[in-house]
Amino acid sequence: MSAPATPSPAIAADDYDPFDAFNRAQGAGRIRDPYPLFAQLRQNGPVQKFAVGGLARMSGAEFPRPPGLPDEIWAALSYDTVSQVLRDGKTFSSAGYAQSMGLVMGHTILEMDEPEHSRYRGLIQKAFVKKAIDRWDRELIRPVVDGFIDRFVERGRADLVRELTFPFPVSVIAGMIGLPEADFTSFHRWAVELISITLDWERGVAASRKLRGLFAPVLAERRREPREDLLSVLAHAELDGTRLTDEEIFAFLCLLAPAGAETTYRSSSNLLFGLLTHPDQLDAVRRDRSLVPQAIEEALRWESPLLGIMRTTTRAVELGGVSLPEGAAVNVNLGAANRDPARWERPDEFDIFREPKQHMAFALGPHRCLGMHLARAETTALLDALFERLPNLRLDPDAEDVHVTGLIFRAPLALPVVFDPA
Repeated sequence: MSAPATPSPAIAADDYDPFDAFNRAQGAGRIRDPYPLFAQLRQNGPVQKFAVGGLARMSGAEFPRPPGLPDEIWAALSYDTVSQVLRDGKTFSSAGYAQSMGLVMGHTILEMDEPEHSRYRGLIQKAFVKKAIDRWDRELIRPVVDGFIDRFVERGRADLVRELTFPFPVSVIAGMIGLPEADFTSFHRWAVELISITLDWERGVAASRKLRGLFAPVLAERRREPREDLLSVLAHAELDGTRLTDEEIFAFLCLLAPAGAETTYRSSSNLLFGLLTHPDQLDAVRRDRSLVPQAIEEALRWESPLLGIMRTTTRAVELGGVSLPEGAAVNVNLGAANRDPARWERPDEFDIFREPKQHMAFALGPHRCLGMHLARAETTALLDALFERLPNLRLDPDAEDVHVTGLIFRAPLALPVVFDPA
């Protein structure tokens, strides 16, 4: 099964499709369900040591080796061990990302430890306060969603991944930043090439340069004449007399581009898959919109869009009864933590009515996802629009083997649906 089709302008003259290449590199189409393996490993202990690439090979796939990793890594597989790692940023450092994503993004909050992390986050989080999110929701998110639905609402059928969940988040992020609409397609393509540096180093470096070239003239203009967009907020944000430099802003936008586009596309797709394959729960949410928040949280727990992140120990430490040396690379398995039976009954089942508990999809501690409120707002707007505009929405009865796939990033490759046409 191929990756979601993308609009033809996103494919360069050399026919290289960065979206397909990235999806295949994450195991899409090869790895259907890694959770039984995670459960088996967790039963042997909440922390396991592997050769680099070992977990991928156990899953039946080979992935390019990210730069900067030692020969062995430890995997945290339980809710408690993952929580311990994420809450203790002093012992479990994020600085290792400087040797991977930092090489093309620049110095971002992804790789910062305290106290630098708090200072920088304090500056940029001004763009993600509730008041700002409410305005984006009203003025940008819902109009963008409606614009994509307009293209198929009269048809009575659609592929919700290709025609909605895949393209809409990047249009929201690009619109928030303040980019011209004509640049949205290039922005999306380069954002994905940027995070594909293990697949094609030269393309990743080139994408970083192109994105900075895209941002620079807009930032210069916003420094002179601010508007009501994200770049204007970043250009004039001030904390204790300190403002962000151009390079700091470029680095943050290079991080925001793939984070905002990839994770929201996957999390909203996973939620729709969960609802469409559980029609009773779909009907319940359709009848009672107050269930939308708990449906969103359950989908994030059940099928997190990103299953793992990395940390490095700054000292010898015990984790889950295992002694880790200083400098150990730790794979923080968010997906395994979110299906830990010690925390959730029937963890492999999608059940929007289960008792709400803190999940790990947005991480925890100092590096908890800055854009989580935006992601929730986007997904809420998406569901509201679908319920209002696509009566009797249901999975296409002729669709074959629709499922979520991938080992690192997970999402369905297609969501064929039918509905009563407008």
